[in-house]
Amino acid sequence: MAEYFDELETRDPAERERDLFHRLPGFLEQVMARAPGWARHLDGIDPSSITSREALATLPVLRKSDLKSLQEAEPPFAGLAVSPGRQFSRVFMSPGPIFEPQGTGSDPWNGARAMFAAGFRPGDLVLNCFSYHLTPGGFMMDTAARALGCGVIPGGVGNTEMQVEAIAHLRPNAYAGTPDFLKIVLDKAAELGRDASSIRKALVSGAALPPSLRNELTDRGVTVRQSYGLAEVGTVAYETDALDGMVLEEGIIVEIVRPGTGEPLPDGEIGEVVVTTFSEAYPMIRLATGDMSAFMPGASSCGRTNKRIRGWLGRADQTAKVKGMFVRPGQIAEIGKRHPELGRLRLVIGRANEQDVMELHAETTVTDEAFNRRVAETLQSVTKLRGTVRFVAPGTLPADGKVIADERSYT
Repeated sequence: MAEYFDELETRDPAERERDLFHRLPGFLEQVMARAPGWARHLDGIDPSSITSREALATLPVLRKSDLKSLQEAEPPFAGLAVSPGRQFSRVFMSPGPIFEPQGTGSDPWNGARAMFAAGFRPGDLVLNCFSYHLTPGGFMMDTAARALGCGVIPGGVGNTEMQVEAIAHLRPNAYAGTPDFLKIVLDKAAELGRDASSIRKALVSGAALPPSLRNELTDRGVTVRQSYGLAEVGTVAYETDALDGMVLEEGIIVEIVRPGTGEPLPDGEIGEVVVTTFSEAYPMIRLATGDMSAFMPGASSCGRTNKRIRGWLGRADQTAKVKGMFVRPGQIAEIGKRHPELGRLRLVIGRANEQDVMELHAETTVTDEAFNRRVAETLQSVTKLRGTVRFVAPGTLPADGKVIADERSYT
C-alpha cells in the first residue's frame, strides 16, 4: 500500500518553494487580466516582481470578513472569480451570506490528499455527514472521496436515526463530517441497538477535536484525523498518522501574519492564517481567514516535507465556528433588529457532552415563554443552528463590546 498520495509530498522543501514562486508571477498576471475585482485590489502591482515570500508580503490582504460587503456591491463574487456565476457547475451560499463557486476538476477543493493521509483508499465507502444544502461542505468531501476512488453515502446533517439505519445496512467503513456529529451517530446506534462498528476511520473538520473526544472515538474503534479548510480555498492543512501538527496542502502558499496586518510572523508565533491559491476559477491572493495558528519548526516525522501548522487556535475576531458553521456578530445584531424588545445581547458558546452548545443571553423586560420561543426560533433562522435563550434584566450584561463569548475549552 502506498505510503504517500504522490511524490510532491516528499520533495525537497527548497524545490517546493521555487516551484510555487516560479508559478506565482504569471498566475497573478493572468488573474489581474481576467478578474476585475483582483485587478482593482492589486492595482499598481507589478506581477513579475512577486517572486518570493518577502515580495508576496507587500501585497494587500483580502479579509474574508469583507467578502460579504464586496459581493453585495458587485454580485455575485465581487469580481474575484474568473468566470460568470452561471459558468460554474455549482454555486453555494454560506452563512453571512457569502457566496462561493465550485471550481474545475474532479477534486476542486483538493481534499483527496487529506483523505489519503487519514487512511481512506479506493473502494472505501464513506458516510459523508457534511451538509449538501446550500453550503459547500458536503460537496467538498464528496468530490474528494470520489476522486480518490471511494463510494459515498450522501448523509448530510441531522436525520440521525436514518443515518444509523444506513450504516447498519450499507456498512460504510469511513466517515467524513464534524467530530461531534460522529459521536452523536455512534451514541444513537448504541441506543437503538444497531451495529455501527463498520466505521473504522474518519476525516473530521469544521469543529475542534478536543483530546477527550478523540480518545473516546478511538476507544470505540474509530481512527480520527483532522483537516482544515475553507470554502473559498479548499483544504489548507491536514493531520497524518504522526499526529505532530497539520501538514500544509501542496500547491498553496500559507503565511502566518500579525492579526490586523499583513506582516508575516516568525515560526512558532501565533497569528492569523493568510492563504494564496492557484485556482483557475476562484483564485485567492493573500486571503486573511480570521483563523489563528502558528508554524511548527521542522518537518513531520511521517516523512512529508511541507511546512506544518499547529491547527486551529481560535479567531482573530469575535466570529466563532459552531458545529462547522460560522456565527458572526452581525447575525446577533440581526436578532436584536427583529425583536426591538431586546436590549444588549451576548451569544455564549460552550461544550456539553462533547458537543458545541450555544445560549443567547438577552436583556429584556419581557420574560414570557412564548417570547422566549420566538427569539429562539429567530436565533435558529439567522444562524442556522439551534440554541437556547436566557432572558436577563436590563443592565445585567457587561458593556465591554463582546457580542460572542466563546467559552469552550479543549484541554
